[in-house]
Amino acid sequence: MLEKIEPIRAASPWHEGELAIQRSLGVVDRMDAPGRNFVRTFMPEQHQQFYPLLPFIVLGAVDPAGDVWASLRAGEPGFMQAPDAHALDVRLPRDPYDPADKGMGDGAAVAMLGIQLETRRRNRLNGTIRRTADDRFAVAVGQSFGNCPQYIQLRDFSFTREPNAPPKAPPVHLDSLDARAKEIIANADTFFVASYVDRDNGERQVDVSHRGGKTGFVHVSEDGVLTIPDFAGNLFFNTLGNFMLNPRAGLLFVDFATGDMLQMTGEAEVILASPEIDAFQGAERLWHFRPRQVIYRPDGSPLRWSFGQAGWSPNSLMTGDWQQTEDRLRAAARAGEWRPFRIVRTRDESATIRSLYLEPADDAGLTSFHAGQHLSIRLKAEGKPIVRSYTLSAAPSDAAYRISVKRDGAVSSLLHRLSSGDVIEARAPAGSFVIDASERRPAVLLAAGVGITPMIAMLRHILYEGLRKRRIRPTWLFQSARSLDERAFDQEITSLVDAGQGKIHLTRVLSQTDGASKGENYDAAGRIDLPLLQSTLPFDDYDFYLCGPRAFMQSLYDGLRALNVADARIHAETFGLSSLTRNLDAGLPTVSKPPANTSVRVIFTDSGKEARWQPGEGTLLELAEARGLSPEYGCRNGSCGSCSTRVLEGEVAYPQQPSFEVGQGEALICCAVPAENDGQALQLAV
Repeated sequence: MLEKIEPIRAASPWHEGELAIQRSLGVVDRMDAPGRNFVRTFMPEQHQQFYPLLPFIVLGAVDPAGDVWASLRAGEPGFMQAPDAHALDVRLPRDPYDPADKGMGDGAAVAMLGIQLETRRRNRLNGTIRRTADDRFAVAVGQSFGNCPQYIQLRDFSFTREPNAPPKAPPVHLDSLDARAKEIIANADTFFVASYVDRDNGERQVDVSHRGGKTGFVHVSEDGVLTIPDFAGNLFFNTLGNFMLNPRAGLLFVDFATGDMLQMTGEAEVILASPEIDAFQGAERLWHFRPRQVIYRPDGSPLRWSFGQAGWSPNSLMTGDWQQTEDRLRAAARAGEWRPFRIVRTRDESATIRSLYLEPADDAGLTSFHAGQHLSIRLKAEGKPIVRSYTLSAAPSDAAYRISVKRDGAVSSLLHRLSSGDVIEARAPAGSFVIDASERRPAVLLAAGVGITPMIAMLRHILYEGLRKRRIRPTWLFQSARSLDERAFDQEITSLVDAGQGKIHLTRVLSQTDGASKGENYDAAGRIDLPLLQSTLPFDDYDFYLCGPRAFMQSLYDGLRALNVADARIHAETFGLSSLTRNLDAGLPTVSKPPANTSVRVIFTDSGKEARWQPGEGTLLELAEARGLSPEYGCRNGSCGSCSTRVLEGEVAYPQQPSFEVGQGEALICCAVPAENDGQALQLAV
């Protein structure tokens, strides 16, 4: 029998710098096929037809000193022609004012970016110059590939002089960024960046690319270092991958209204993790650029551009800015503090649920959070501070916190009476009931009553991230309510489903159908149960998210576990009294020491009081209250973290494991008891 011979697989299409960043995201295997299929050694026919349409080309070249430059050269459409798939002929005279021109001799490596600002179309090409005269050259194609249209602002062009006529003023070589240079950068929503690597085979590979965002998305520090957020893209990482191996960069900023050009060459540094990345909305990485040579070219381009109608890229508008980032960093530094928040708007979502929109009333911004987390708030009732926790119904990308409160009890009734202008206090959002919008496994959101609040946050987040990254996580939302007038967020959910490009599915369930029409107002009568899920969901592997009354969640949890759905695939918001009894997967370790079975002396150090806890007497919070203390709490079951307290000596145990992730050396006293010990006292900072 002949031995099966495995085919020999060619080396990766990506170099080690590109692979390093792909590894950091866990996408090396996923990006192997696109690299082989889309990065071609020839121009496809549509690229051959595209370049002759353009009035300019962006170039990347390396001068004799090894410095890389980005440049923009203009010509009447047709100044570039593709005689075949392997060459691009370019009619451009040498330009002594352009520092990139020194690297464009015969045999030099070059990069080209064809970009049509009026249509958001762009293609990239790199190769080798074959120069036959000073007014023309050809490029032998090394690589050619298309680029997505994200972050390109629409602009229309016109010429103000002949393309090859010299500018009115010569270039100015700057020792550092002056006021005009900083102004161009501060006003920019677009720039171009060149980079290169020398491959192991001796081949030089140059790349030039486009970057876009909101106006001012490039930050300039006092020492002249530029910081640029890197947003979601195609995961090729040509530019940043080059920086990983060769940190030289060339940047080009163009004032589209005046034609002024700012060219810089210097060193780049890629940042894969930092507080700024977490705080800058939409940023997935950052990179720094330290300019070493700066050239300002007044009227450097003969082209002028006007902002097109609806010119902003939707993807650019989904990103943040540096002012918001600084506000968020200040907020992160105060995460453990109570901060004032002003109610800026209220909205009735149903007959029983009202939303409050909250914005900071101090000099910090919103703390970054995850969809599904909750907000602990503090307000006064009858002269006493009361702490409660409510799930955020806003997405992390929204401009304000939003809590949606069901009128059920004294505190919620008080919140329903508040209006715009009123101020409450809040801590940073917390909680582990969160969703990963980038996960490829479909999600099933199961909500009953006010349990829709974390689900609307998750749905908003899934849509935002899906549109930003061009892949919406398949999601099924099952929403049940007692009656039509008690069902919340009808219009909002409908708009999210409509915007979901067929990836978001909705099933509405009513237990009382009076006045409602099936198919128009609801899809099923009764309640959400296993038969409904089985009849609605296509066969697949899902993550389930549950929120609602305890009986609702426990019934669905038990049913899913009976169908062999892994416990790790079932996520539940165990909030308030809605705790969930789990049937853990076999083999999982215990996460808590057992409770003490003898009395334990407990010292509350901040107040100077002590007590003796007896087995079966309740939690440490109840023990503190029995001694006349008033520790803060929000839920009494370990789901909100409001009662987190430093443990100075001794250990605690949890009869039922809390859903909130408690930090090292801390305890959630609302659900904790003393752990087994050898007669040691338990000391708490209360």
